[in-house]
Amino acid sequence: MGDRELDTKHNPAPAGRSHGRNVVVVGGGIAGLSTAYYLQTGAAEAGLDITYTVLEAADRWGGKIATERVSAGGGEFVVEAAADSFINQKPWALQLTRSIGITDELLPTNDHRRKTLVLRKGRPAPLPDGVLLIVPTKFMPFVRSRLISPLGKLRMGLDLVIRAKDDDEDETLAQFIKRRLGSEALDRIAEPLLSGIHNADAQMQSIMATFPRFRELEKNHGSLIKGMLAAQRARAKAPGGTPDAAADTTPVSMFSSFNDGTQTLVDAVRSKLTGDCRLKSSITSISKTDDGLCVQLGDGSTLDADDVVLATPAFTSADLLADLAPDAAELLDTVRYVSTGTVSIGYRRSDVEHPLDGFGIVIPSSEKRRINAITWTSTKFDRRAPDDHVLIRVFFGGSRTPEMMNVDDAELMDAVRCELDAIMGLDADPVFHRIFRWWRSNAQYDVGHLEKVDAIEAALPEGIHVTGSAYRGVGIPDCVHQAQQTAQHIVSS
Repeated sequence: MGDRELDTKHNPAPAGRSHGRNVVVVGGGIAGLSTAYYLQTGAAEAGLDITYTVLEAADRWGGKIATERVSAGGGEFVVEAAADSFINQKPWALQLTRSIGITDELLPTNDHRRKTLVLRKGRPAPLPDGVLLIVPTKFMPFVRSRLISPLGKLRMGLDLVIRAKDDDEDETLAQFIKRRLGSEALDRIAEPLLSGIHNADAQMQSIMATFPRFRELEKNHGSLIKGMLAAQRARAKAPGGTPDAAADTTPVSMFSSFNDGTQTLVDAVRSKLTGDCRLKSSITSISKTDDGLCVQLGDGSTLDADDVVLATPAFTSADLLADLAPDAAELLDTVRYVSTGTVSIGYRRSDVEHPLDGFGIVIPSSEKRRINAITWTSTKFDRRAPDDHVLIRVFFGGSRTPEMMNVDDAELMDAVRCELDAIMGLDADPVFHRIFRWWRSNAQYDVGHLEKVDAIEAALPEGIHVTGSAYRGVGIPDCVHQAQQTAQHIVSS
């Protein structure tokens, strides 16, 4: 069917039930599209008759994944509206990329230029070489760093002797980091880096839902430092790297994108779908029938289904399930969200005195800035700016600067340019800028989140499934993995 987009008014659902299994997927982001793809391939492999319909209320596919090409400066900038890459350590996005045949479009990060800086007292300081996420694994670079005070370094070193917590009880990221590495490590490294990934508040963020590996290292090795060093030694001895890497010869960095941006993945998955895929198609309710489920669409038509997959924000799923599954809806409505935004700005390279020698700057909350982080996009990736130009992306909103979501565009740009001047000495006139605001866009994995998800899934009626970034991982690989699992469950049933 290629890229066809069907309108329910012109393609009404059949009055009766077909002999196969009918699935309605609600939501056309990467989770919903991947669910449809794995339903399609899984049914084909198993020789099953499964039909599906994908419904997306917006006029485009991809959800928050969107790439814009901007003509400026005598060439084109590739501008990401939200996610600019995915992590390769989680193999599921790479698996999908290989399955749909677009590995030749992969674009690695420029890891030879990888360096992260942290703002300290208004000045960027490099994260010491050998610090993996937050754990120091090289002695001398850590000792020489000006990012952490001498007392802070001693406190981090106590991780080697502090008794490990060996139970599976959840705790906040702040509690965990302070317990293992101290308050200074939390303020200057963990909060801007680890909470920044999730746009979260470290005082509420669940360690078990966001960084369970840290608790595994503590439990298995008694120390984060010992555990990270052991993991490094194990990787060095492994002949093929990760198990997934052994199955593929595609060279990858820690993170990957695509030559033309992350929307490449969305477009490629959509092009593989042969089912009924409809844009501008909202639904108003889901009800139980004698034969299964009935999905009521916004235009008044209905779809019969054996299964309904809700790949929508948790609060949207809650509204749709309020009558059918009130207990599940009540739990879904308690998943907290924050709003986030980005500003992408292009400059002439000759106007930027800063060397842009790294991937960017993260900003602790204690610095009291109006922005959360800065990415030097054209350093991080090739193919993102014309020759002799640079592309910079600024992050705002979330749990740290929520007030910036509500200022108008002119005031926002004034604030962003003032911050770039103060932090980087950059006061040049840009050749263009793009502002993206995502309202109620980022689910917050507060303490107890995984138990809440278990309870939600247990409260769902037969045939109803939820998947996506609100549940068991926020990144592209996590959403693809949850889509795999959802589709596999439907196919195997």
